[in-house]
Amino acid sequence: MSESQNVEQQPLRVALLGCGVVGSSVATMLTQHADDLAARVGRPLELVGIAVRRPGRDRSELPVDPGLFTTDADSLVARADIVIEVIGGIEPARSLIESAMKHGASVVSANKALLAEAGPSLYAAAAAHGVDLYYEAAVAGAIPILRPIRESLAGDDVRKVLGIVNGTTNYVLDKMDTTGQGFAEAVEQAQALGYAEADPTADVEGFDAAAKAAILASLAFHTRVSSDQVYREGITEVTAADVQAAREMDCVVKLLAICERTETVDEAGVASPGVSVRVHPAMIPRSHPLGSVREAFNAVFVEADAAGQLMFYGKGAGGDPTASAVLGDVVAVARHRVGGGRGPGESAYADLPVLDMGKALTRYHISLDVEDRPGVLAQVATSFAEHGVSIETVRQQIVGSVDEAESRANLIVVTHTAPDAALAATVEALSALDTVREVTSVMRVEGA
Repeated sequence: MSESQNVEQQPLRVALLGCGVVGSSVATMLTQHADDLAARVGRPLELVGIAVRRPGRDRSELPVDPGLFTTDADSLVARADIVIEVIGGIEPARSLIESAMKHGASVVSANKALLAEAGPSLYAAAAAHGVDLYYEAAVAGAIPILRPIRESLAGDDVRKVLGIVNGTTNYVLDKMDTTGQGFAEAVEQAQALGYAEADPTADVEGFDAAAKAAILASLAFHTRVSSDQVYREGITEVTAADVQAAREMDCVVKLLAICERTETVDEAGVASPGVSVRVHPAMIPRSHPLGSVREAFNAVFVEADAAGQLMFYGKGAGGDPTASAVLGDVVAVARHRVGGGRGPGESAYADLPVLDMGKALTRYHISLDVEDRPGVLAQVATSFAEHGVSIETVRQQIVGSVDEAESRANLIVVTHTAPDAALAATVEALSALDTVREVTSVMRVEGA
């Protein structure tokens, strides 16, 4: 056998960092589908080690050699051709990935928090050492969304990415809508089914979705966006009344990650491009493709100039779905090592400014508890006009006592699109009116 033929038969050494829910599925699929993966790559993939924190833990259910488990992650990454990182968090994940690249290994990661915080430095390290950095599983589990944006739409201009990228919050909001459950009750059910952690803060407060939004925006708009630049609101303040109000508009409440390329106009009338990236609950029409996304599923809606509207839908979390995305990346980077070359690196040439939330263009649904007497509606309308916000619809319902002196009304206003700062200032002005007893609900409206 010639030397070149011998090299072609040598397996590519794969190191796995982490053996939790996702890592266990990755290890199982690497082992059970070894022949198919070898045929797809052109060379065998050999799992040479699995770094874990607790080596004594019973993992007998996994179809792997127990001798592969190690606590010495540093030496493991130094002898691998491909490193799979599924331990999460910032450290030691970042140091291990940088070490792997320094030793010539390509990296596949599912770590959204790390990519959102340190993506540019990791891309730079990958370029410096001539290796790949892939992370399809970091945003929407099994759903292929990053590669279509980064590669399939590379010849197009993406204008907007609108997504449900957190299954926990979608499950909670879906149950509030379909069963009438309150927020706390729906969270408890999500925890009982394993959709939510014992501490669901990262999900329900929008941190998880914000990290994913940063990654999506960075790829879609060729601009570096970090998670701390993403405006974030969670779903903890969403009430049954908000969900009912959405239903009356034939809408549903979803936690949305919204990334869009937009333009701002300065006082001189000069327009300049920018990127708006935000995560918050919003009403969206049930007729919109995202409006029908149920349970713990994820979906991402993309609008591009030439391609038009595209929808990506599927399971956004879980061991096997996420492992599917991880192994798809493993096959891609392995093929590059076999055939030579690298995949796409960071594309940040556009370098667009990331706009603050006040400049984002959106719509509001506002519910007001007001006195029922002549002139109130005129006062309310004047507050909107003074802040340059146009009213789309107004609906009034009389509530309270039949005694005219105590009678009050529930006033529901839906606006046209306006800068968020103008809308927020309008709400503040409404709160100061002596005829407004309370601003009972404020929620953004998207997708209409």
